[in-house]
Amino acid sequence: MFERPKPSEIPDKPGAYLFRDKNGKVIYTGKAKSLRSRVSSYFGVGLHPRTQTMVDHARSVEWIITESEVAALMLEYSLIKKHRPRFNVKLVDDKSYPYLAITRSHEWPRAQVMRGKKRKGNQYFGPYAHTYAIRKTLDQLLRTFPIRTCSNAMFERQKAQDRPCLLYHIEKCSGPCIGAVPADEYQDMVDGLASFLEGDTEGVLSDLQDQMWAASNRQEFELAARHRDRIEDVRRAMLRQEVVTERKENFDLISFHGDELESAFQILYVRQGRVVGRKGTVVDRVEELTDNELMGRVIRELYGEAEPPREVLVSIEPAELDLLTEWLTDLRGSRVDLRVPRRGTKRRLMETTTTNAAEAFARHRLKRQKDHNARARALRSLQAELDLPEPPLRIEAYDISTLQGTNTVASMVVLEDGVPRPSEYRQFKMKTVQGQDDFASMEEAVRRRFKAYLAERDKPLAEQGKFSYPPSLIVIDGGPGQLGRAVRVLDELDLEIPVIGLAKKMEEVYLPGKPEPVQIARDAEALYLLQQVRDEAHRFAVTYHRKLRSKSMVDSILDDVPGIGAKRKRDLIKRFGSLKRIREASRDELAGVVPQAVADDLYSVLHT
Repeated sequence: MFERPKPSEIPDKPGAYLFRDKNGKVIYTGKAKSLRSRVSSYFGVGLHPRTQTMVDHARSVEWIITESEVAALMLEYSLIKKHRPRFNVKLVDDKSYPYLAITRSHEWPRAQVMRGKKRKGNQYFGPYAHTYAIRKTLDQLLRTFPIRTCSNAMFERQKAQDRPCLLYHIEKCSGPCIGAVPADEYQDMVDGLASFLEGDTEGVLSDLQDQMWAASNRQEFELAARHRDRIEDVRRAMLRQEVVTERKENFDLISFHGDELESAFQILYVRQGRVVGRKGTVVDRVEELTDNELMGRVIRELYGEAEPPREVLVSIEPAELDLLTEWLTDLRGSRVDLRVPRRGTKRRLMETTTTNAAEAFARHRLKRQKDHNARARALRSLQAELDLPEPPLRIEAYDISTLQGTNTVASMVVLEDGVPRPSEYRQFKMKTVQGQDDFASMEEAVRRRFKAYLAERDKPLAEQGKFSYPPSLIVIDGGPGQLGRAVRVLDELDLEIPVIGLAKKMEEVYLPGKPEPVQIARDAEALYLLQQVRDEAHRFAVTYHRKLRSKSMVDSILDDVPGIGAKRKRDLIKRFGSLKRIREASRDELAGVVPQAVADDLYSVLHT
């Protein structure tokens, strides 16, 4: 059992705290301005389910006092890195992107593409989205900055043989292994490559041009030609760095998109107005965090071991903005501006980065979906979690969409063998439900679907219609209320089909007749599958609802215009697409669809 420390035993000072499980393993680390207040809060009532799960697994808590809240934040970061607690936010693929590293700690520094944990003594550039991109850039730059790229073993071997490798002969290495280049000149090459990768491209070009003209003035035309070729190589490498701002600014852009369980982050690194690196990572939201708190956590992860630029631009303001700004400023040694861009180029860049994050999140989910083995595991996992007699090869999910009880609709989406079957999707516009009543709407949708199934079931195979195939599992979007209505319908129709309710907020699974929800492990494939079908049902329902709502708005306005009937309504929608665009159209544009007199009346109605 967990021994709760007395409040008087906990210091009322800033610091970091660690929860440990029965085996002494650190399962959660946090920081606090007041350890007494923060640690004591874990032993109150009404904890968030995720937090309660952590406390249930914990058997002890300890703390470390610091001199300030900023120091506590830095200590928390180092403890998370050291222990990797299971209940702290994790960057799922933060070590998968390639960097270009220069091994500054070596006597003769080497340029190489590296992944994994960053090592002391190396200078890193990137990360880059693809390995081939940085290899191509490096290959173009080696003629201008011919530093070694060989392994340490090969360097020592060539040094012992006093014979350079092929790269020396094709002028992509200056031959430090045979002493062909002085140490200070070699260091200048290393510094030049680093300057270019940091975004100082104009300075590099200027130096090369000065060298070219100096050689030309000395009538060393062959050397001048070499410098000319190097300038061209540098310019080609510059083309691989996208220019995004007119001014030579340094900043990072951070944005994300996701749901309650995972979020995809996209980070854009801009130096001297050019994009020099991109990074994408998926965060497993194992902690109870708001979006603002999540942004703050990821900022700590990103800059715990890297110097931040002068500006860090984020899609939403992180929690503890002032504290994070102070921490970043300490890391950099000068002021760091942490903010949300509101206008101009940076705002547009942020919107693009957010779009990329949404697409990355969709790809992350789609990757699971397309993986056959993952789908098979998910179905077996779902069978085990719900104690089903067999894997649910056909899953149907139902959701309700309405706005203040108007245009209420239901959706039915289908997964077969874990893959969506859009041709099997169905939509229901409520016929018997009046006003806002999600329970009754769910009951109507389920009843209409399975009454149709019973009607189709006994027909000859050739005559069976769209509802003739029964599901192996029914997923109701909602809690016990919606689930109870679906169970009532199945009982009335004497159908024995497994049915569950999936509550959105905490991803809790409700079973018929059981008051307590089933807690499926967050990393279980079964939960991902249920999320996928539930989210698809929600999307399909909302799309249909918006379509009906838009149509009703158009109808309600166009019905007041003399001379516009059903056909002219269809013609207007076909021509302009929406009520908004009809309103934006000029009289002449409207007259291209309906007679001039009707167009004048319509224009007047829309602009009154």
